[in-house]
Amino acid sequence: MGDLKQHSLIKAQERLRDQVGHALRAALIAGELRPGSVYSAPGLAAELGVSATPVREAMLDLAREGLVEPVRNKGFRITEVSERDLDQYTELRTMIEVPTIGRIAKIATAEQLEELRPIAEEIVTSAREHNLIGYLEADRRFHLSLLALAGNDRLVETVGDLRKRSRLYGLTGLDEAGKLVSSAEEHIELLDLMIAGDAEAAEACMTRHLGHVRSLWAQGRDEPVGRTPGGLGSGIQGV
Repeated sequence: MGDLKQHSLIKAQERLRDQVGHALRAALIAGELRPGSVYSAPGLAAELGVSATPVREAMLDLAREGLVEPVRNKGFRITEVSERDLDQYTELRTMIEVPTIGRIAKIATAEQLEELRPIAEEIVTSAREHNLIGYLEADRRFHLSLLALAGNDRLVETVGDLRKRSRLYGLTGLDEAGKLVSSAEEHIELLDLMIAGDAEAAEACMTRHLGHVRSLWAQGRDEPVGRTPGGLGSGIQGV
């Protein structure tokens, strides 16, 4: 029984590490953790209400993804992404996602696509309610679940990695200015076009959506960065 208890403890630790990682990614995207700034694991742990160990583990995961870099005896520095980086990430996503969306529009059933409507509506609702954590999580689930209908796991992993690396900047300021709702509504438009089987229009919508997102990045760099309600800890459930 001792071995089983140890196994259960390890699983619990892994779940906490994942939850902390999710909260930190959300804080990165929302602009709560600023590019170029250094944060200590104990300091973040205190704000999240957890011990420093899962924070260090989660930060090492983020370092492998290129989102942070270790700073000896200090903590982790949030990596800065240049305009050139963002342009290249957008170009790669366009090359991968636009034709894939067109193909999915031709092969996916209406039932498969309709299953994603609640997520698309959740994106819009979150944007209207200024729920940035909910917005970001629903947006991630929608895009990756939609691409998964192409049946290529490696493609989904690649886009997921690009999304992490091309995180949004100044999302809080953009939300306060009411600039996120129109981008959120494009998810429903895209879904409707795909259900109608209009692959060409769906590809055009996806191209426009990615361009819209890139313009939000550019605007976000000029907007003041605030904090989402609830702080960093709002991204962790059940801790």
